[in-house]
Parts: sequence; structure tokens; C-alpha cells
Amino acid sequence: MSNPVYLALDLPQLDAAKALAEQVRAHIGGIKLGLEFFCAHGHHGVHEIAHLGLPIFLDLKLHDIPNTVAGAMQAIHVLEPAIVTVHASGGRAMMEDAKAAAANGTRVVAVTMLTSMDDRDLMQTGVAGKAHDQVLRLAELAQTAGLDGIVCSGHEVGSVHRQWKDGFFVVPGLRMGNNGTGDQKRVVTPRQARDDGASVLVVGRPISRADDPAAAARAIEATL
Repeated sequence: MSNPVYLALDLPQLDAAKALAEQVRAHIGGIKLGLEFFCAHGHHGVHEIAHLGLPIFLDLKLHDIPNTVAGAMQAIHVLEPAIVTVHASGGRAMMEDAKAAAANGTRVVAVTMLTSMDDRDLMQTGVAGKAHDQVLRLAELAQTAGLDGIVCSGHEVGSVHRQWKDGFFVVPGLRMGNNGTGDQKRVVTPRQARDDGASVLVVGRPISRADDPAAAARAIEATL
């Protein structure tokens, strides 16, 4: 992958989303469309963004019984996504069915633990221990289920990469050194994540909320 940066394009207005993507398209490798975008614009919105000619990452974080998730996967075949997410906490059977139902050429990756959560948040969900250990456990489960890879923070990607040599690793929650973290808790820079084994770097606000999004995307690209 020549440019691993995927822009998180979660804007409520389709015209604004298309305009932003056009501004930065020369400095990114793909576009991530999440729940906010998909719920607002559906299949039509995905098709409109796909006209830009960049790979589409559908970050839907599917999490339901295996049959329902498989049906959802089949329903998005027509969108030809390069990457789709499911939640690893849905279990092995769910992940196996998700992968089996995915279109040829679509990577299915499992979200391990949201980058907005830390050890304390994890404990409040009833899971004792460190976020790092939970990510490694869920990564092993995703690998056993036959998925292509996982989503994790930059704090864990190095350890997961050592455990899963040929895995495909998506790292969100990235910030440049001079950016605030916002609602993210486990953050690193794009360069650090890439050095530690990240396959895809998801960048949102540092680009989308910059005074000059194209310049911000270009600056991130230059660090890689």
C-alpha cells in the first residue's frame, strides 16, 4: 500500500463530505465511512464517495448474532468495500460467518477495543485487567476465526504484529504531536503506528478540522 492513510469522512452533509475528500484525495490512500455517514446517507452516499476512485473502508462495527451479521455482509456486497469492521466481542462464530459472507476482495477486520476506552472503562464493562491484554486476547480470537486482521490502538499494534505476523492492522485515534486528543485516550502519531506494524492509519479530525485539510494531509503523508 503506497499511502496507508485513510481519511475518516464522518460528516453529516454529503456535499461537504465530497468536497473534503476532493481536497485531500491526492494525499490519502483511502476513505473510511463510519456509522454517522452510513446512517445519514446509506448506499447512495457510499456510491457518491466511491466515484472519487479511492478504496472505501466501511467502518460499520457489525455486532449481532452470526446469521444477522452474515446477512448484513451480503447486503453490502454491491458497495464493494475494501475493508469492513465487525466487533471481536461478537465471538468466534459471528466472525467466522462474517468472513464467509463477505465479498471476494473485502478484508474483514475485528474491532478489539475502542481507542476512546482505557483500563478503567474496560473494568466498568466487567472485564478485569489491562486494555493491552484484552486486545491481544481478542486479536488471537479474530485470527482463529479466519479474519484478515483487527482494529486496535497504536499502543497495542506492535505486540499484535509480533503475535500475528501476516495480519492486517488498522490503527485509528491518531494524532500529530501538536494535536489534542479529544475523546481519544490511547493515541500515538501516524509515524509511530506505521513503524510498529500498522497497515492502515485512520486519521479524522487532524485533517477534517484543519484550517487547510490538504496541507494537513500532505504533512501527515510526509512523515511516513
